[in-house]
Amino acid sequence: MCLFLLLNGCGPEVREDGRVEIDYWEKWTGFERQAMADLVDKFNASQDEIFVKFLSVSNIDRKLMLATAGGNPPDLAGIWSVNVPTYAENGALTPLDRFAEEYGITRDYYLPVLWDEITLHNRLWALPTTPGANALHWNKKLFREAGLDPDTPPRSIAELEEFNDKITRLDDSGNIEILGHLPKEPGWWIANWCYWFDGELWNKDDQITAQHPGNLAALEWVATYPERFGPDKLMAFQEMSGNFASPQNPFFRGRVAMVIQGPWLYNFINSFAPEDFEWGVAPFPTADPDDIGVSIVECDVVVIPKGAAHPDEAFKFIAWLQQQENIEQLNLGQQKFSPLAEVSDEFYEKHPNPNIMVYRKLAEHPNSVGRPRMPTYNDYNEDLVNAYDEVLRMNTTPKEALEDVQARQQKLFDRMYRRWQKVKDARMEEWDAQ
Repeated sequence: MCLFLLLNGCGPEVREDGRVEIDYWEKWTGFERQAMADLVDKFNASQDEIFVKFLSVSNIDRKLMLATAGGNPPDLAGIWSVNVPTYAENGALTPLDRFAEEYGITRDYYLPVLWDEITLHNRLWALPTTPGANALHWNKKLFREAGLDPDTPPRSIAELEEFNDKITRLDDSGNIEILGHLPKEPGWWIANWCYWFDGELWNKDDQITAQHPGNLAALEWVATYPERFGPDKLMAFQEMSGNFASPQNPFFRGRVAMVIQGPWLYNFINSFAPEDFEWGVAPFPTADPDDIGVSIVECDVVVIPKGAAHPDEAFKFIAWLQQQENIEQLNLGQQKFSPLAEVSDEFYEKHPNPNIMVYRKLAEHPNSVGRPRMPTYNDYNEDLVNAYDEVLRMNTTPKEALEDVQARQQKLFDRMYRRWQKVKDARMEEWDAQ
C-alpha cells in the first residue's frame, strides 16, 4: 500500500522565505513532545513550501474547542480519539474524506479498531499518530515469593483472584501490606471493566446499556474487594500508595502485584522502578478464559479544526506523517506500536520495549474495543467511575448503582440525541460543503 504525497499549491499567506506557515498544537510534553518535534523538523527540512510551527499546549481539548468557537483555531491539532465524537458533532472539525481520497489514504492502511475510532457518520475526522492498548502487567518477584510461576500469568478472572489470594499479605491488625490486584489501581479504566465480562456500554445507536448483564457481573466482581478486605482498609491502602510517575508507584514498590496498563509503562519503569524490577506483559484475563484478547485500544490523533486557515497545507503534513518511515519513527520515539496495518521488521528490531508485540497483537485482536463513539461518553464515564467508587465504599449495591447510572445517562443521551436529530441534516450539508 502506498501514500502519495501530492504537492499542491500554497495559499497567499507566506513567510519571508516564501513558505506557508501552519500552526500545529499538540498536547505532549517531555520526550513524547520531542519525538514529534523531531518529525516536524524533518518535514520542514524536506521541502520549501510549508513550515510547520509546533507548539505544546496544555488542556488542549478545552483550549482547542474555545479557539475553534472563536474563529481562530490552529491549522492542525493533536487530540485523543475519544474526543472525536464530541468535536465532530459540535461542528468543530473539518471532515478529512476529500483529503484522504486525494492522497490515497484508506481504511486498509490502518488497524481496523483505530480506523473505527476516527470515523463517525460515515466520515473521516482524524488520522492516528501513537496508539495504545491495555494489558496485564505483573511483578515476577511477587509471583515467585507467593509460590507462583513467575512466567505464567492468570488466564481468567477466577484464576486472577486465586493468584490474588496467594500474593496478598496482611499485617497482624488486618491492614493490607501487599495486594495481588486492585481494580482501582490505577483506576484509569475502572468504568470499563465490563468489556472483560462480555458487557456493553451502549447499543451503538440510541440506548445506554449500563445494566447489561456483563456490566453487572463486572461491578459485582469489584464489590468482592471491600467485602473481603473492608472498605476502610482498601481506602487506607490506596491513600498510602504513591504517585504514578514516581518511585512510589505501588506497582514499582511491590505493593500491588498485577495492574492493567499500556505500552507507556515501559518508560516509567525505566525511570522510576528499581534496577532489578522483573515484570511481564500479557492479555488481561477475562471472565471466560476462552474469550482472551480483550483490550481497550485508543489513539492519539491529528485533526484539522473547522475554520483552519490552511487545511490543504495542514493535511499535506498529516499525509507525510502517515508514511511508514515517519509514523514508525514517531512511535519508536514514544516507545509505542505502529497504527499501520504493515510494520517493518526494522521497527521491532529497534524497539526498546521487549513486550511491544503483546500490545500490537491485542490491538489486532477481534476482541479489542475502542471507546464508545457517543457525544455523552465523557459524562457517562465519569458517572460510572462514581458508581464504582460508591460500590467500593459499600454505600450502594452494584445493581442499584447501575440502575441510577442508566436512568441519568439515558436521560442525558436522549436530550443530546434529540438535539442531534434536529441539526443532523444541516450538519451533513455543512460537512459536504467543506
